[in-house]
Amino acid sequence: MKAAVEHLKQNFAFSERRACQVLRFPVSTFRYRSVRRDDELRERLVELAREKPRFGYRRLHVLLRRDGEQINHKRVWRVYREAGLCVKRRKRKRLVRAGVKPALAVAANQEWALDFASDVLATGRTLRVLGVVDTFTRECLALEADTSFASRRVTRVLEPIIRERGRPYSIRCDNGPELTSRHFLAWCIEQRILLVHIQPGRPMQNGHVESFNGKLRDECLNVSWFRNLFDARRKIAAWRRDYNQIRPHSTLAYRTPSEFAALNNRRWADAGQGTSIWSEPLG
Repeated sequence: MKAAVEHLKQNFAFSERRACQVLRFPVSTFRYRSVRRDDELRERLVELAREKPRFGYRRLHVLLRRDGEQINHKRVWRVYREAGLCVKRRKRKRLVRAGVKPALAVAANQEWALDFASDVLATGRTLRVLGVVDTFTRECLALEADTSFASRRVTRVLEPIIRERGRPYSIRCDNGPELTSRHFLAWCIEQRILLVHIQPGRPMQNGHVESFNGKLRDECLNVSWFRNLFDARRKIAAWRRDYNQIRPHSTLAYRTPSEFAALNNRRWADAGQGTSIWSEPLG
């Protein structure tokens, strides 16, 4: 509207008051000049964006509130956009296909999802990262980095988790050789864990861990340079702690996975259920 008033003033020799009268625009509103100061907020947002370059304005708003800032999310969005901090999104081809809706997890340890991500060390050697995710709490239970993974290496990663939090009801994974070997199949039978293999070429049947791998690649693998395997393990372990304990998760109402798991445990305790029923073995 201010642009229209300026147009009348410049092209039709209208006075400011006359132009506002013609457009029924209050003169006081036209003359108003903002006195807001966003310099401190802009500096803080830029600082947070440098620490977390793949966080959008909503997650940055959560971090600001954690620091005691009482600020409206719309103001954060305005300053975030003016500062040019918007995260570029990759365009994806989407195929519309009717499918069966998977059963939703209702408790911790009901289902664990396994998958591998890969990267390259500075030496040129291939790096593989095994991720284990609880599909209900979204916790990353393990994030193991190595140059190769045999099936026995996979079970050595899973056994400490089982000792700490109990057996899952099922494990969902793809059809890689490490996860279809006789050793891994026999181990699942011995542990009384239901093994669910997704269909070949259908990675989104294991969508929770695929989404997790996207965050891992976007926020850790793509922004880190690994000198060697030990450096990679240190940085990936630090990102796992950040993911579980600091990073707000949009699916969990912007709680962290650790906060959500603790809240779920309290609910089970209040209901007199103790630990999750899915920690018990099959049979």
